[in-house]
Amino acid sequence: MKMPWKSGADAAADSSADTAENASDAAADDDAKQSGATTPGKGRPTPKRRDSQRRRTGPVAPPPTTRAEARARKKAQKSTLTKEERKELRAERNKARADQREKMMEGDEKYMIARDRGPVRAYTRDLVDSRRNFAGLFMPFAVVLIVTMMIPSVSQYMSLVMLAFVVLMVIDSLILGRLVNKRVRERFPDSTDGGFRLGLYAFTRAMQLRMMRAPRPRVSLGAKV
Repeated sequence: MKMPWKSGADAAADSSADTAENASDAAADDDAKQSGATTPGKGRPTPKRRDSQRRRTGPVAPPPTTRAEARARKKAQKSTLTKEERKELRAERNKARADQREKMMEGDEKYMIARDRGPVRAYTRDLVDSRRNFAGLFMPFAVVLIVTMMIPSVSQYMSLVMLAFVVLMVIDSLILGRLVNKRVRERFPDSTDGGFRLGLYAFTRAMQLRMMRAPRPRVSLGAKV
């Protein structure tokens, strides 16, 4: 712009300087845009990954609140599967159940029921498994009793044999309960697990055949525990 107090040459020089400065500013802006130094905003926050996945897959159904609802969902899920898929699913469940039982039999407490967990219960099982228990003869004796009751000439004496067996089993079970409680108090003085409950737990295991005990026995007969 030509000012009254400037000559024509001065006005032309100022106009040329302003034009050059404007051109350099425009070039700098273009370079900044191309280099990515300033990125224009999107106007909204970036969504989280789980929100994006939820929009793709849909909302997750809440867990069933009753057994009837769980059975209904299981039935609805089976209706959408083919025969081969149901067969494969059943095989996978059976395999997982067998693996869990095997780990429980090996003594993995993660797969045990609450009754068998803890060092006190493991020590009690070792005490029971290390001795010969009279209660362990109950199941074989019951089978023999059922068979002999069918023989009239022998059945009249079986009542006396049964009574004697029950008396001996009770005496041996009382000895086992006292032994288990005494040894547990010595080994675990701070434990609150003991008394009648622990004695009943030992008696229940002693009544089972050795090969049928769960978890599987870790010690042999006669071993020092």
